[in-house]
Amino acid sequence: MLAALFGLLALAACATAMAESESDWLSRHAEDADAWLSDGRTYSAQRFSPLTQVNAYNVDQLGIAWYDDYDTYRGIEATPLYADGVLYNILAWNITIAYDARTGERLWTFDPEVPREMGRYACCEPVSRGLALWEDKVIIATLDGRVMALDRATGNTLWSTQTFEHEMPYTITGAPRVFDGKVVVSQSGGDLGIRGFAIALDVDTGEELWKFYLTPNPDGVPDGAASDPIMPMIRQTWSDDGMWKDLGGGANAWDSLAYDPVLDLVYIGTGNGSPLAWRHRSNGEGDNLFVCSIVALNGSDGSYAWHYQMVPEEDWDYTCTSSMVSADLEIDGEMRKVLMQAPKNGFFYVLDRATGEVISAETYVKVNWASGIDPATGRPIINPEAHYGTDPVLVYPGPGGAHNWFPMGYSPRTRLAYFPAYQSGMVYALDPDFEPTPFRSNAGWGGYSGEALEKRQQLMQQADADEKAWLVAYDPVEQTIAWRHELPRHGNGGVMVTASDLVFEGTTHQTFAAFDARNGRELWSFPIQSSPVAGPITYELDGEQYIAVNAGWGGGAAGIERSMGIDRARAPARLVVFKLGGDGQLPPLAAKEPVPSPPRLTATEAEVSRGAQLYAQTCATCHGRGAVGGVADLRHMDTQTHAQFKEIVLGGIYLDKGMASFADILSEAEVGDIHAYLIARANEDWGENGVGGDGNSAPTSPTSGPH
Repeated sequence: MLAALFGLLALAACATAMAESESDWLSRHAEDADAWLSDGRTYSAQRFSPLTQVNAYNVDQLGIAWYDDYDTYRGIEATPLYADGVLYNILAWNITIAYDARTGERLWTFDPEVPREMGRYACCEPVSRGLALWEDKVIIATLDGRVMALDRATGNTLWSTQTFEHEMPYTITGAPRVFDGKVVVSQSGGDLGIRGFAIALDVDTGEELWKFYLTPNPDGVPDGAASDPIMPMIRQTWSDDGMWKDLGGGANAWDSLAYDPVLDLVYIGTGNGSPLAWRHRSNGEGDNLFVCSIVALNGSDGSYAWHYQMVPEEDWDYTCTSSMVSADLEIDGEMRKVLMQAPKNGFFYVLDRATGEVISAETYVKVNWASGIDPATGRPIINPEAHYGTDPVLVYPGPGGAHNWFPMGYSPRTRLAYFPAYQSGMVYALDPDFEPTPFRSNAGWGGYSGEALEKRQQLMQQADADEKAWLVAYDPVEQTIAWRHELPRHGNGGVMVTASDLVFEGTTHQTFAAFDARNGRELWSFPIQSSPVAGPITYELDGEQYIAVNAGWGGGAAGIERSMGIDRARAPARLVVFKLGGDGQLPPLAAKEPVPSPPRLTATEAEVSRGAQLYAQTCATCHGRGAVGGVADLRHMDTQTHAQFKEIVLGGIYLDKGMASFADILSEAEVGDIHAYLIARANEDWGENGVGGDGNSAPTSPTSGPH
């Protein structure tokens, strides 16, 4: 009833909002077919372009117009932007570059000089998923919490606002959005212990306009924020003494933000709980609002309008931070203004974007955490067996999600949504000895020794057999899969759709490809020497259509794949721009270095076991579960790195590479145990002194930690 009331109030304000939108810069330019001015191109975030020069008959003539290689193997996840002959891009560590969009000449480069120690707190590398444009400004949000306005012509700083302090491990990896003159950002860090919030700043001055917290204040006092009036209701959905009070509760909106300029509603897609395990977080009590929800706020003041929680009792690291797409659809003979999302939990949702009413929701991959959605209440029918204890349980989807952050597109021509889907399962179990620790991974998962480990391994064989990845075309009205194109593994990129009925996507074939939007047939594929995960764009300049995509295989998807022992040779991160008849050539791939032989293991079993636990809590986020893969595979350390291990971890001698000192949370003895564990893992996979392995086997011993 409350949601419906707010929805009616929002509808009553439509006339005022429509009048205001006439002065809204992005609304005025929404019909500029040649431009790509915001993350999803327009406020609808459909990632649909009306350009048609490149079509099914000539797409095979696409070639490289120009490219720019970056001196990094870090993930590049940003959707670039284009306006007035200039292409804008943002890299890891928030380094921002403006290019002549015809030639690729760099016009200016801005480095916000993000402290490299912030890399410790970035779940999935120090990535940025994009930037924003507004009139004469480029807006960026940095890993260390600054929102900055740069002069579009020069790259000079116009203003800078710090949006959080560093008492908690906050970062920003999502793209900022500008809605009607307000910059809206949220933050990452839920796995390490934070309290999620969204904040709006004035685009001209950087002044804070409003702030909305997404979990309760553990002290039970008002925050002086726009969320204060709704906090008593939120607080009732949390236990009185759960571990959430030590770790903030989570619900950080680490990527998904959207806006309706007519309703003047800002939509916030929120993340997982902190800790991840519901029994640890809230003693197995309450729905835990606003974890894994869409929350609609009034854009003018940030006040609450409505919410819909997709995963109450969130227990599986499901996040509702996937892209949200607006459209007007005819459903049951009635035109409905809808908001669509396909989050990690495996359901495709169609909501009324004025009221939050669930119009429909169905699964698009194998799902067993819930059996469906109650049509009367919109609440998922949760499978009680999916709420795990210390006994391992196989749950679908796994924490990688059925659809993660990779941007979704929608075509008003085909009336289909397009997104990369991933079918996977994960074996969950509680760690009975878990203690909440800010600035460390707080999954709270266990079952990695003894009989529990044996059961975990048996169940994971079933999960591995079920694993699939596709590009999916989905009919949101009929709630059915129209077609799907199978791809080899998780991590296929975001999509872009054109009015010539083409879908563009980066694939884990290490290609950039075009598909027929009507039937999924692959029409063109270009070997790009990496797996582009970012959302591509298209723009028109001097009568030619260009298509641009970032290719930087990194971030969470790459971490998952590398943790499975898959690590192909790949090029450094790069931006690649295509056009019809382009004849640019990429340089050849460098040969992979041979894997060094590990030193002989001399540590005791107890030291290795302690090291495994410490590694899982402190290192696995960046370096892979079970010490497989990650940003740098630590099983591959050479003799010099082994000799300097304590200096690296405690002394911070690799700070310039993003490896900060951990002396604040690790002792010298603990670092020694972690080192012993890594030596054990290397010997386990390659045999003593490097004999007898191929480096691709997954860890199986009780000392190997989570994987």
